Amino acid sequence: MDPFMQAAIEEAKKGLAEGGIPIGSVLVIDGKIVGRGHNRRVQKGSAILHAEMDCLENAGRLKAKDYQRAVLYSTLSPCDMCSGAILLYKIPKVVIGENKTFQGPEDYVRSRGVELEILNDPECIRLMEEFIAARPELWNEDIGE
Repeated sequence: MDPFMQAAIEEAKKGLAEGGIPIGSVLVIDGKIVGRGHNRRVQKGSAILHAEMDCLENAGRLKAKDYQRAVLYSTLSPCDMCSGAILLYKIPKVVIGENKTFQGPEDYVRSRGVELEILNDPECIRLMEEFIAARPELWNEDIGE
């Protein structure tokens, strides 16, 4: 297992343990994790703290050239909002744990030059399937349904 995806999965499990949605993300530059986060919409009463947004926030202000050599790892396919942040900061590669339970605008993101690597990791899928079955109302809120 990729150690960076494993770190994102650990973040997802943290979110679940806090009563939130089990999605995690890490930002990697030059082989080092510079930011990590998990979905904290429930915990913080936030409209925008998806895992990728939390991760980027926790990485702090970076220079454009830093983002342009970064890899963002996320346990779940990024939604429209998070994909927008990826495009805004020109992050060239996103490694996605799974896109079976939810798929963001992957074709559009690819069309904008971002490389997507989809792992279809069984642990990522299991975390989301179990959560969606247990808390469908919270999941639907998270994806704007």
